[in-house]
Amino acid sequence: MSRRTATMLAATLMLFALLCAGLFIKVPYSEMSPGPTVNTLGESRGEPVLRISGHKTYQTSGHLNMTTVRVTGADYDMNLVEAVYGWLSHDNIVVPHENLYPDGKTEEQSTQENAEEFSQSQESAKVAALKQLGIPVTSRVIVASVVKDSPSDGRLHAGDVIRSVDGSPVKEPGDVAKLVTKHKAGQPVVFTVVPAKEAAAAEKAQRETRGTEKVTITSGKSPEDGRAVVGIRAGTDHTFPFTVDINLADVGGPSAGLMFALGIVDKLTPQDLTGGRFVAGTGTIDDDGKVGPIGGIQMKTIGARNAGARYFLTPADNCAAAAKETPSGLTLVKVATIGDAVKALEKISKGDTAGLPSCRP
Repeated sequence: MSRRTATMLAATLMLFALLCAGLFIKVPYSEMSPGPTVNTLGESRGEPVLRISGHKTYQTSGHLNMTTVRVTGADYDMNLVEAVYGWLSHDNIVVPHENLYPDGKTEEQSTQENAEEFSQSQESAKVAALKQLGIPVTSRVIVASVVKDSPSDGRLHAGDVIRSVDGSPVKEPGDVAKLVTKHKAGQPVVFTVVPAKEAAAAEKAQRETRGTEKVTITSGKSPEDGRAVVGIRAGTDHTFPFTVDINLADVGGPSAGLMFALGIVDKLTPQDLTGGRFVAGTGTIDDDGKVGPIGGIQMKTIGARNAGARYFLTPADNCAAAAKETPSGLTLVKVATIGDAVKALEKISKGDTAGLPSCRP
Protein backbone atom coordinates (compact mmCIF):
# COMPACT_ATOMS: atom_id res chain seq x y z
CA MET A 1 0.00 0.00 0.00
CA SER A 2 1.39 3.38 -0.98
CA ARG A 3 1.83 6.17 1.56
CA ARG A 4 -0.83 8.26 -0.22
CA THR A 5 -3.34 5.44 -0.13
CA ALA A 6 -2.59 4.77 3.53
CA THR A 7 -3.06 8.46 4.37
CA MET A 8 -6.38 8.61 2.55
CA LEU A 9 -7.58 5.44 4.27
CA ALA A 10 -6.55 6.78 7.68
CA ALA A 11 -8.31 10.07 7.01
CA THR A 12 -11.43 8.24 5.88
CA LEU A 13 -11.44 6.03 8.95
CA MET A 14 -10.91 9.04 11.22
CA LEU A 15 -13.76 10.92 9.53
CA PHE A 16 -16.00 7.88 9.89
CA ALA A 17 -15.05 7.56 13.56
CA LEU A 18 -15.81 11.25 14.17
CA LEU A 19 -19.15 10.91 12.42
CA CYS A 20 -20.05 7.89 14.52
CA ALA A 21 -18.97 9.69 17.68
CA GLY A 22 -21.05 12.71 16.69
CA LEU A 23 -24.12 10.51 16.40
CA PHE A 24 -23.75 9.39 20.00
CA ILE A 25 -22.65 12.67 21.58
CA LYS A 26 -25.73 14.42 22.94
CA VAL A 27 -25.82 18.23 23.11
CA PRO A 28 -28.17 20.54 25.09
CA TYR A 29 -29.76 22.14 22.04
CA SER A 30 -33.11 22.15 20.24
CA GLU A 31 -34.05 23.02 16.69
CA MET A 32 -36.59 25.45 15.27
CA SER A 33 -37.78 25.25 11.66
CA PRO A 34 -40.57 26.78 9.54
CA GLY A 35 -43.95 25.21 10.29
CA PRO A 36 -47.12 25.06 8.18
CA THR A 37 -49.24 28.13 7.49
CA VAL A 38 -53.04 28.22 7.55
CA ASN A 39 -55.36 30.62 5.76
CA THR A 40 -57.74 31.99 8.40
CA LEU A 41 -60.19 32.78 5.58
CA GLY A 42 -60.13 29.20 4.36
CA GLU A 43 -60.51 25.69 5.70
CA SER A 44 -58.52 23.28 7.85
CA ARG A 45 -59.24 19.56 7.62
CA GLY A 46 -62.38 20.24 5.61
CA GLU A 47 -63.87 22.71 8.11
CA PRO A 48 -63.90 26.53 7.97
CA VAL A 49 -61.26 28.00 10.25
CA LEU A 50 -63.68 30.81 11.13
CA ARG A 51 -67.40 30.13 11.47
CA ILE A 52 -69.71 33.06 12.29
CA SER A 53 -73.42 32.69 12.99
CA GLY A 54 -76.04 35.21 14.09
CA HIS A 55 -74.57 38.05 12.04
CA LYS A 56 -74.29 38.80 8.33
CA THR A 57 -71.00 37.77 6.74
CA TYR A 58 -69.45 38.63 3.39
CA GLN A 59 -67.52 36.78 0.71
CA THR A 60 -63.75 36.91 1.08
CA SER A 61 -60.85 36.17 -1.25
CA GLY A 62 -57.10 35.89 -1.06
CA HIS A 63 -55.16 34.76 1.99
CA LEU A 64 -54.67 35.91 5.57
CA ASN A 65 -52.32 33.17 6.70
CA MET A 66 -51.24 32.57 10.26
CA THR A 67 -47.73 31.11 10.54
CA THR A 68 -46.16 28.52 12.84
CA VAL A 69 -42.78 27.21 13.95
CA ARG A 70 -41.81 23.57 14.42
CA VAL A 71 -39.62 22.75 17.42
CA THR A 72 -38.02 19.54 18.63
CA GLY A 73 -39.70 18.03 21.69
CA ALA A 74 -38.59 18.58 25.27
CA ASP A 75 -37.56 14.93 25.59
CA TYR A 76 -35.65 14.80 22.32
CA ASP A 77 -31.88 14.47 22.74
CA MET A 78 -30.14 16.18 19.83
CA ASN A 79 -26.80 14.75 18.80
CA LEU A 80 -23.76 16.70 17.67
CA VAL A 81 -24.20 15.86 13.98
CA GLU A 82 -27.78 17.17 14.00
CA ALA A 83 -26.69 20.33 15.78
CA VAL A 84 -23.93 21.03 13.24
CA TYR A 85 -26.31 20.36 10.35
CA GLY A 86 -28.85 22.74 11.90
CA TRP A 87 -26.22 25.46 12.37
CA LEU A 88 -25.21 25.17 8.72
CA SER A 89 -28.80 25.09 7.42
CA HIS A 90 -30.26 28.39 6.22
CA ASP A 91 -33.86 27.50 7.06
CA ASN A 92 -33.32 26.09 10.56
CA ILE A 93 -32.12 27.56 13.85
CA VAL A 94 -30.39 25.68 16.65
CA VAL A 95 -30.94 27.23 20.09
CA PRO A 96 -30.12 26.21 23.67
CA HIS A 97 -32.70 23.68 24.90
CA GLU A 98 -33.51 25.84 27.93
CA ASN A 99 -34.65 28.67 25.64
CA LEU A 100 -37.62 26.57 24.57
CA TYR A 101 -38.15 24.60 27.77
CA PRO A 102 -37.03 26.76 30.71
CA ASP A 103 -36.84 25.50 34.29
CA GLY A 104 -36.91 21.88 33.21
CA LYS A 105 -40.41 22.20 31.77
CA THR A 106 -41.67 18.92 30.30
CA GLU A 107 -43.17 18.60 26.83
CA GLU A 108 -46.56 17.89 28.42
CA GLN A 109 -46.37 21.06 30.53
CA SER A 110 -45.27 23.11 27.52
CA THR A 111 -48.13 21.69 25.41
CA GLN A 112 -50.67 22.52 28.11
CA GLU A 113 -49.33 26.05 28.47
CA ASN A 114 -49.37 26.57 24.71
CA ALA A 115 -52.96 25.30 24.53
CA GLU A 116 -54.05 27.78 27.19
CA GLU A 117 -52.29 30.64 25.42
CA PHE A 118 -53.85 29.61 22.11
CA SER A 119 -57.33 29.59 23.67
CA GLN A 120 -56.78 33.02 25.20
CA SER A 121 -55.48 34.39 21.90
CA GLN A 122 -58.69 33.30 20.18
CA GLU A 123 -60.80 35.06 22.79
CA SER A 124 -58.75 38.27 22.50
CA ALA A 125 -58.88 38.07 18.70
CA LYS A 126 -62.69 38.04 18.81
CA VAL A 127 -62.80 40.99 21.20
CA ALA A 128 -60.25 43.04 19.23
CA ALA A 129 -62.00 42.34 15.91
CA LEU A 130 -65.44 43.34 17.16
CA LYS A 131 -64.07 46.47 18.85
CA GLN A 132 -62.35 47.41 15.58
CA LEU A 133 -65.75 47.20 13.89
CA GLY A 134 -67.52 49.12 16.64
CA ILE A 135 -69.57 46.10 17.76
CA PRO A 136 -70.18 46.12 21.54
CA VAL A 137 -68.66 43.34 23.66
CA THR A 138 -69.61 42.85 27.31
CA SER A 139 -66.76 41.97 29.68
CA ARG A 140 -66.78 40.74 33.26
CA VAL A 141 -64.21 39.56 35.80
CA ILE A 142 -64.47 35.89 36.72
CA VAL A 143 -62.71 33.27 38.81
CA ALA A 144 -60.50 31.69 36.13
CA SER A 145 -59.14 28.92 38.37
CA VAL A 146 -58.99 27.84 42.02
CA VAL A 147 -55.85 26.42 43.61
CA LYS A 148 -56.43 23.02 45.16
CA ASP A 149 -56.40 22.98 49.00
CA SER A 150 -56.29 26.79 49.08
CA PRO A 151 -58.62 28.92 51.25
CA SER A 152 -61.00 29.29 48.26
CA ASP A 153 -61.15 25.57 47.40
CA GLY A 154 -64.80 24.55 47.63
CA ARG A 155 -65.93 28.12 48.37
CA LEU A 156 -65.32 29.81 45.03
CA HIS A 157 -65.51 28.07 41.66
CA ALA A 158 -64.14 28.60 38.15
CA GLY A 159 -66.64 30.71 36.23
CA ASP A 160 -68.00 32.62 39.23
CA VAL A 161 -68.44 36.27 38.29
CA ILE A 162 -66.70 38.58 40.79
CA ARG A 163 -68.75 41.71 41.40
CA SER A 164 -66.82 43.15 44.34
CA VAL A 165 -64.27 42.43 47.06
CA ASP A 166 -65.06 43.83 50.50
CA GLY A 167 -67.70 46.01 48.84
CA SER A 168 -65.26 47.59 46.37
CA PRO A 169 -66.34 47.05 42.73
CA VAL A 170 -64.08 44.89 40.58
CA LYS A 171 -63.56 46.12 37.01
CA GLU A 172 -60.30 44.41 36.00
CA PRO A 173 -58.74 41.05 37.00
CA GLY A 174 -55.87 42.92 38.65
CA ASP A 175 -58.30 44.64 41.01
CA VAL A 176 -58.87 41.36 42.86
CA ALA A 177 -55.25 40.88 43.93
CA LYS A 178 -54.94 44.54 44.90
CA LEU A 179 -57.97 44.33 47.17
CA VAL A 180 -56.99 40.97 48.71
CA THR A 181 -53.45 42.10 49.52
CA LYS A 182 -54.76 45.06 51.49
CA HIS A 183 -55.42 42.46 54.19
CA LYS A 184 -52.99 40.66 56.42
CA ALA A 185 -52.79 36.88 56.14
CA GLY A 186 -55.51 35.28 58.26
CA GLN A 187 -58.00 38.10 57.88
CA PRO A 188 -61.37 37.49 56.18
CA VAL A 189 -62.04 38.70 52.65
CA VAL A 190 -65.64 39.08 51.47
CA PHE A 191 -66.36 38.29 47.81
CA THR A 192 -69.65 39.22 46.17
CA VAL A 193 -70.10 36.82 43.28
CA VAL A 194 -72.61 35.52 40.79
CA PRO A 195 -72.24 31.71 40.89
CA ALA A 196 -71.02 30.15 37.66
CA LYS A 197 -74.26 28.22 37.05
CA GLU A 198 -76.37 31.36 37.40
CA ALA A 199 -74.00 33.34 35.16
CA ALA A 200 -74.07 30.62 32.47
CA ALA A 201 -77.86 30.36 32.58
CA ALA A 202 -78.21 34.13 32.30
CA GLU A 203 -75.87 34.24 29.29
CA LYS A 204 -77.77 31.42 27.57
CA ALA A 205 -81.08 33.23 28.15
CA GLN A 206 -79.49 36.55 27.09
CA ARG A 207 -80.49 38.32 30.28
CA GLU A 208 -78.68 40.10 33.09
CA THR A 209 -77.45 38.02 36.00
CA ARG A 210 -79.63 38.49 39.05
CA GLY A 211 -78.66 36.43 42.06
CA THR A 212 -75.45 37.34 43.88
CA GLU A 213 -73.89 35.67 46.91
CA LYS A 214 -71.46 36.87 49.55
CA VAL A 215 -68.65 34.42 50.25
CA THR A 216 -66.22 35.06 53.11
CA ILE A 217 -62.75 33.59 52.64
CA THR A 218 -60.14 33.49 55.41
CA SER A 219 -56.97 34.53 53.61
CA GLY A 220 -53.77 32.51 53.69
CA LYS A 221 -50.12 33.54 53.47
CA SER A 222 -48.12 33.54 50.26
CA PRO A 223 -45.00 31.34 50.67
CA GLU A 224 -43.04 33.74 48.44
CA ASP A 225 -43.57 37.07 50.17
CA GLY A 226 -46.01 36.51 53.03
CA ARG A 227 -48.79 38.56 51.45
CA ALA A 228 -52.44 37.65 51.96
CA VAL A 229 -53.78 35.27 49.29
CA VAL A 230 -57.03 33.39 48.76
CA GLY A 231 -55.90 30.90 46.11
CA ILE A 232 -57.67 32.03 42.96
CA ARG A 233 -56.63 33.40 39.59
CA ALA A 234 -58.93 36.10 38.23
CA GLY A 235 -59.59 36.43 34.53
CA THR A 236 -61.89 38.10 32.02
CA ASP A 237 -64.95 36.55 30.38
CA HIS A 238 -66.66 38.13 27.40
CA THR A 239 -70.23 37.98 26.15
CA PHE A 240 -70.52 38.35 22.39
CA PRO A 241 -73.65 39.49 20.53
CA PHE A 242 -73.29 36.57 18.10
CA THR A 243 -71.24 33.40 17.74
CA VAL A 244 -67.68 33.33 16.43
CA ASP A 245 -66.01 29.91 16.41
CA ILE A 246 -62.34 29.36 15.60
CA ASN A 247 -61.58 25.79 14.54
CA LEU A 248 -57.93 24.84 14.31
CA ALA A 249 -56.29 21.80 15.86
CA ASP A 250 -52.68 20.96 16.72
CA VAL A 251 -51.61 24.59 17.11
CA GLY A 252 -50.50 26.28 20.32
CA GLY A 253 -49.25 29.58 21.64
CA PRO A 254 -50.60 33.12 21.34
CA SER A 255 -48.99 34.27 18.08
CA ALA A 256 -51.97 33.68 15.76
CA GLY A 257 -54.09 36.31 17.50
CA LEU A 258 -53.59 39.08 14.95
CA MET A 259 -54.39 36.92 11.93
CA PHE A 260 -57.50 35.45 13.56
CA ALA A 261 -58.72 38.97 14.35
CA LEU A 262 -58.13 40.14 10.77
CA GLY A 263 -59.93 37.08 9.40
CA ILE A 264 -62.96 37.93 11.55
CA VAL A 265 -62.88 41.58 10.46
CA ASP A 266 -62.69 40.53 6.79
CA LYS A 267 -65.69 38.20 7.07
CA LEU A 268 -67.77 40.90 8.77
CA THR A 269 -66.76 43.69 6.36
CA PRO A 270 -68.48 44.35 3.00
CA GLN A 271 -65.27 45.26 1.21
CA ASP A 272 -62.70 42.54 0.50
CA LEU A 273 -59.75 43.38 2.77
CA THR A 274 -57.09 41.49 0.80
CA GLY A 275 -58.27 42.20 -2.75
CA GLY A 276 -57.26 38.62 -3.55
CA ARG A 277 -53.64 39.15 -2.41
CA PHE A 278 -51.65 36.56 -0.46
CA VAL A 279 -50.87 38.08 2.94
CA ALA A 280 -49.40 36.24 5.92
CA GLY A 281 -48.41 37.46 9.34
CA THR A 282 -48.02 36.89 13.04
CA GLY A 283 -48.41 38.66 16.36
CA THR A 284 -50.17 38.36 19.67
CA ILE A 285 -53.17 40.61 20.24
CA ASP A 286 -54.86 41.90 23.36
CA ASP A 287 -58.48 42.90 23.92
CA ASP A 288 -57.71 46.49 22.88
CA GLY A 289 -56.12 45.44 19.58
CA LYS A 290 -52.48 46.01 20.50
CA VAL A 291 -50.13 43.69 18.57
CA GLY A 292 -47.32 42.09 20.56
CA PRO A 293 -44.04 40.38 19.59
CA ILE A 294 -43.56 36.65 19.07
CA GLY A 295 -40.70 34.16 18.90
CA GLY A 296 -39.19 32.50 15.83
CA ILE A 297 -39.85 35.42 13.49
CA GLN A 298 -37.25 34.31 10.90
CA MET A 299 -38.81 30.85 10.71
CA LYS A 300 -42.24 32.35 10.20
CA THR A 301 -41.18 34.64 7.38
CA ILE A 302 -39.51 31.72 5.61
CA GLY A 303 -42.62 29.57 6.07
CA ALA A 304 -44.82 32.36 4.75
CA ARG A 305 -42.72 32.91 1.62
CA ASN A 306 -42.54 29.16 0.96
CA ALA A 307 -46.35 29.06 1.10
CA GLY A 308 -46.61 31.84 -1.49
CA ALA A 309 -47.09 35.00 0.59
CA ARG A 310 -45.97 38.32 -0.86
CA TYR A 311 -46.65 40.48 2.20
CA PHE A 312 -45.97 39.71 5.86
CA LEU A 313 -47.63 41.64 8.71
CA THR A 314 -44.86 41.98 11.30
CA PRO A 315 -45.21 43.11 14.93
CA ALA A 316 -43.33 46.38 15.40
CA ASP A 317 -41.12 44.86 18.12
CA ASN A 318 -40.07 42.03 15.76
CA CYS A 319 -39.29 44.28 12.79
CA ALA A 320 -35.57 44.73 13.33
CA ALA A 321 -34.93 40.98 13.71
CA ALA A 322 -37.17 40.07 10.75
CA ALA A 323 -35.53 42.62 8.46
CA LYS A 324 -32.05 41.15 8.95
CA GLU A 325 -32.89 38.12 6.82
CA THR A 326 -36.00 38.84 4.78
CA PRO A 327 -36.79 36.06 2.28
CA SER A 328 -36.60 37.16 -1.34
CA GLY A 329 -39.91 38.41 -2.70
CA LEU A 330 -41.50 39.02 0.70
CA THR A 331 -42.42 42.55 1.85
CA LEU A 332 -42.43 43.08 5.62
CA VAL A 333 -45.19 45.41 6.83
CA LYS A 334 -44.79 46.93 10.29
CA VAL A 335 -47.92 46.91 12.50
CA ALA A 336 -48.48 47.87 16.13
CA THR A 337 -52.28 47.58 16.33
CA ILE A 338 -55.11 45.85 14.51
CA GLY A 339 -55.99 49.27 13.11
CA ASP A 340 -52.53 49.50 11.54
CA ALA A 341 -53.01 46.07 9.99
CA VAL A 342 -56.44 46.91 8.54
CA LYS A 343 -55.07 50.11 6.99
CA ALA A 344 -52.14 48.18 5.50
CA LEU A 345 -54.49 45.58 4.02
CA GLU A 346 -56.60 48.30 2.43
CA LYS A 347 -53.49 49.65 0.72
CA ILE A 348 -52.34 46.19 -0.36
CA SER A 349 -55.77 45.35 -1.78
CA LYS A 350 -55.66 48.49 -3.95
CA GLY A 351 -52.07 47.95 -5.03
CA ASP A 352 -51.07 51.16 -3.26
CA THR A 353 -48.02 49.67 -1.56
CA ALA A 354 -45.52 52.53 -1.86
CA GLY A 355 -46.55 54.03 1.47
CA LEU A 356 -46.68 50.82 3.50
CA PRO A 357 -44.82 51.06 6.83
CA SER A 358 -41.78 48.84 6.36
CA CYS A 359 -39.41 47.05 8.70
CA ARG A 360 -35.76 48.05 8.87
CA PRO A 361 -32.87 46.27 10.63
